[in-house]
This record gives sequence, structure tokens and C-alpha cells, in this order.
Amino acid sequence: MDTDLSDRLVAQARQGDEAVLSQLFDLYQPVLVRMVDLRLDAALRRRLDPADVVQEAWVDVVERFPSWRAQDALPFRVWLRLTTGQALARAQRRHLAARMRDAGRDSPILESRPSISAACVADAFVAGSTSPTQAAQREERRSRVLAALEELEELDREIVALRHFEGLSNEEAAAELSIEPAAASKRFVRALLRLRPALQSLAPEAGGEAR
Repeated sequence: MDTDLSDRLVAQARQGDEAVLSQLFDLYQPVLVRMVDLRLDAALRRRLDPADVVQEAWVDVVERFPSWRAQDALPFRVWLRLTTGQALARAQRRHLAARMRDAGRDSPILESRPSISAACVADAFVAGSTSPTQAAQREERRSRVLAALEELEELDREIVALRHFEGLSNEEAAAELSIEPAAASKRFVRALLRLRPALQSLAPEAGGEAR
């Protein structure tokens, strides 16, 4: 992403230039699709496309733009992600409610901000670590990483995804999760240390594949 262009457009938007809002959203769209993909409920992956959720979020962004301008301390990127997270929660509630009605069961109550999927993060870590002909090794390594991720607190999994896969700074991740930057940094380092043994299996050993 062109950060210089983003900064210029955000400055214009902060001054009330609604014309640049579409440009900004297009700039961040791939990041938002990635965000939704990491949080999409497994039961809905065949029914709900991340790109569709992001387009739904665009409607909210336009509607809430004046409110964002009134919040000087909230970075545009964080606000955009929070708005998209709310759109995802709404879409999942809608689709899960329909799915549960079809099955004659009650729909579960989802949080306003969907949590990260340990399975999706495991897939992201393993992607590219083995070739298609190494399916057995891939699944074994994924199982190790998934088990390690499931042992982390939910907030720690969020920190790993935000920093490692979604490219947020420590300050941005802290703002999104409503915690202090020092706490976010501590959690990130602690989570990586706990994941290290499982992640080491993803790297090829000197002279060959990791066992």
C-alpha cells in the first residue's frame, strides 16, 4: 500500500473532503478482505464471501464518515477496521440465524466484533510451507500450529493476527483492541515465544525439509 498517498487522502478526508473517501476505501479494500477472511465463521464460508462483507461495510463508512471526523484521536485505519468488523458481525448474525432457522434451532449470539479464527491463522502460517505433493506434512504441521494457537488466550491470537498477518503497528493493534500499547507489545512477544516450537516445524532444515 502507498502509505504516502494514504496519509494525504486521510488528511483531506479529515478536512471534510468526502470525494476522497472512495479512493481511500479502494486503497484499503485488500486489507479489509484479508481481515474478514481471518474472522469468517467456518460454517459460513460457502455462503458468505469476504468481499461482499467489505462492500456492505462501505455503506456504513459513508454513513458514519461525519462521526469519524468528530473523533480526532481515532486513526482512519482503525476506524475503518472497526466498522468492517461490525459489518461482519451483522452479516454473520443474519446468515447464522437463517441457517439455524433452517435447522430448527436457536441462533447463537455473536459478539459485535468477531474474534480471530485459530484455524484460519493456522492456515495462514502453513500456507507456502509445503508443496501440494506434501499434503501429509502440511496437515501434520498445521495440526501442531493449530494446537499451539488454541492454547493462547483469544486476545493473544488477535495480537498475532493483527501484527503478523494484517500489518498493523503495535499502536494500531492496541487501539483496535482497546488496550495499552505496552500491554499489546508484551502480549505479542509472549505469544510468539509460545508459538515458536510449533512454527519451527514450518521452516526447512539445513539440507532438507523439517521433520
